[in-house]
Amino acid sequence: MNPSRVSRAASAALTAFTVVTLVDLVSLTIGFHPGHAVAKPLLMPLLAAWAGLRGAPRLLIAALLLGWGGDVLLLSGADAAFLAGMASFAAGHVCYLALFRAHGTARARTGPLALGYAVALAVTVVLLWPDLPEGLRVPVVCYSTLLTAMACASAVRFGAVAGIGGALFMLSDTLIATGIAEWPQLPHPDFWIMLTYTVAQLLLARGVLGERPAPREPRRAVRSAAP
Repeated sequence: MNPSRVSRAASAALTAFTVVTLVDLVSLTIGFHPGHAVAKPLLMPLLAAWAGLRGAPRLLIAALLLGWGGDVLLLSGADAAFLAGMASFAAGHVCYLALFRAHGTARARTGPLALGYAVALAVTVVLLWPDLPEGLRVPVVCYSTLLTAMACASAVRFGAVAGIGGALFMLSDTLIATGIAEWPQLPHPDFWIMLTYTVAQLLLARGVLGERPAPREPRRAVRSAAP
């Protein structure tokens, strides 16, 4: 494909992602559930399309699409769908961890950062544990540990942009957990969950891709970038 066409297609995908994000956030603000139900499943495929056109490693595409799986499953209020959605997101975090290991380089001191994240995880778990439903306590703790490892690794291996994305992912999922624990919530809590989540995924993708131009042969670039 012509490089200029690839670049235009990537820009179109990113623009579409931005527009759909705004539609989703406005829908959540005004309580228009059909708008959220339509917009939410489109977010990660559009972001994955943008990343793919930019020559993203396969592991990044996989992480984003597993996020899409989690998004769709969490549209249901059923407990089984929630657990399946958590599992899909967890698999996405495994992909991110493998991606960071394969393609990242050490950009921050691991020890102090890991200690800070470990303390944040421990405090969150201790505070939430008594208020979580009994059947969700262990899954939430296991998932939170994996998410914390991903957030820490994003900063260590890919620097500030990806690191902020990882931290926002933690914040988004913590907001979900406080809702499950029936803690007092901010007005329009789903708005804040989706805002932090979409920005998190975008920053993680940007942190991995950097500012590289679209490759001349995107399909070959995707294959060669895979571990």
